[in-house]
Amino acid sequence: MQYLERVETTSPQPGDLALPLSSAPKPREAATQDLPQSLLDEVWLTAKADTGGLTRDELGTALYTVGTKFNYGLPADAQADHAQKASFLRSLRLEDLALATACVLGREAAWQRFLDLYRAPLTQAAVAITGSSTLGHDLADSLYSELYGLREVEGQRRSPLASYSGRGSLLGWLRTTLAQRHVDHHRRTHRESPLDTLDTAAPTPQSPPVAAELSQLSRALTSTLQGLSAEERFLLCSYFLDRQPLAQIARVLQVHEATISRRLKRLLSDLRERLLHHLQAGGLSKRAAQEALGNDPRDLEINLRALLQSSQTSTFSEQTASDFNPASGQP
Repeated sequence: MQYLERVETTSPQPGDLALPLSSAPKPREAATQDLPQSLLDEVWLTAKADTGGLTRDELGTALYTVGTKFNYGLPADAQADHAQKASFLRSLRLEDLALATACVLGREAAWQRFLDLYRAPLTQAAVAITGSSTLGHDLADSLYSELYGLREVEGQRRSPLASYSGRGSLLGWLRTTLAQRHVDHHRRTHRESPLDTLDTAAPTPQSPPVAAELSQLSRALTSTLQGLSAEERFLLCSYFLDRQPLAQIARVLQVHEATISRRLKRLLSDLRERLLHHLQAGGLSKRAAQEALGNDPRDLEINLRALLQSSQTSTFSEQTASDFNPASGQP
């Protein structure tokens, strides 16, 4: 779509300019009183208002309504003279304004001209906005119905065209309105989804671990735990099997609680690296070794407590005395 031309900056909203002429000032009492007849004749000819079946008085009323609404392009506290009024009215898209006004008044010739001029470009714009030929045609058709005035307010048919002021091109205003209607529709319906689209696919069942893989993992775990020091076994057994709090383990080892936390964290990281090393040494690739560590420990036929509590060459008390400084509480 091309939006390079100047367009109306506001789309029709409640309270905007409306021209159900039954409630507007009477033409002779308003337009001709405020505007010279010679100016009305000039703009009526320029607007080609007769092609839409629009009289001078009807166009004059529309011009008067637009002019007073925007104070003829002057600041709100300024008073426009005849020259300023004439300059403002001549700057309007008079032919577009006359066509829109005639459509609001229900003139058949005006509607036919409107469809001839704008049906094709509006449909193209709607397809571009929605990205779908079907949705685009639906959007354009719904706008035509709305513009024709199928919506009633207080018993009167109202058309959004009544809010067009002629300050920009009618095509630009229509495109802006079309885009706004699409946004409004999306805001109303974007949370609505068919129930079938909410169904989630069933999770792919995981294949049971291969016996050979579990056997290899058991051997690697056994070899890794047997290579731990007495202190490392004590930490793992106390924290993970006996569920002892860090503070109690720290009192047994006569160190600060933070020291136990750091040692456990470092030990777990080292254990993972050692297990990966043993698995890869057994013939698994790095990726296969990492996947093997994801198996459920309950699938392994191994007694962790027996491994962690097996004896070492040096006693635990001897290693504790040599590895820790009770005075400082640091390893």
